[in-house]
Amino acid sequence: MNSKKISNPKIEVPKGLQLNDKDYITSLLSCLKELEKNYTVCLTEASNEYLYNKYLNMFNNISSMQRSVYELMFKKGWYCIDEAPQSKITEKLTMLSQEYEDLELKKE
Repeated sequence: MNSKKISNPKIEVPKGLQLNDKDYITSLLSCLKELEKNYTVCLTEASNEYLYNKYLNMFNNISSMQRSVYELMFKKGWYCIDEAPQSKITEKLTMLSQEYEDLELKKE
C-alpha cells in the first residue's frame, strides 16, 4: 500500500558538515517535544494548585512554540506527513467512540 505524502515544496539548504537552518530548527523541534513530555509529567506530579498552574502556563507556552516550529518546518518543506487512508480514520474513530461510550457507562 502506497501512502501519499503531504508536504510543501522543499526549500533547499547547503549540504555538508556545516549546520544549516534545517539542522537548527530540527534540533529545536526535538527539544521542544521533549520539554512538552517533561512538563506533562510535572503537571501530573504537581503538589499544589499554585505549582500546577505555573507548570500549566509553561506547558502551554512550550506547546505553542512547538506547534509554531512544526508549522514553519512544514511550510518550508522540511517536514512531511503521510496521508491516512479513510479506512484507518474510520477504524480509529470507531475504536475511540467505543472507548468513550464504555467510560460513559462506567460513570452511571
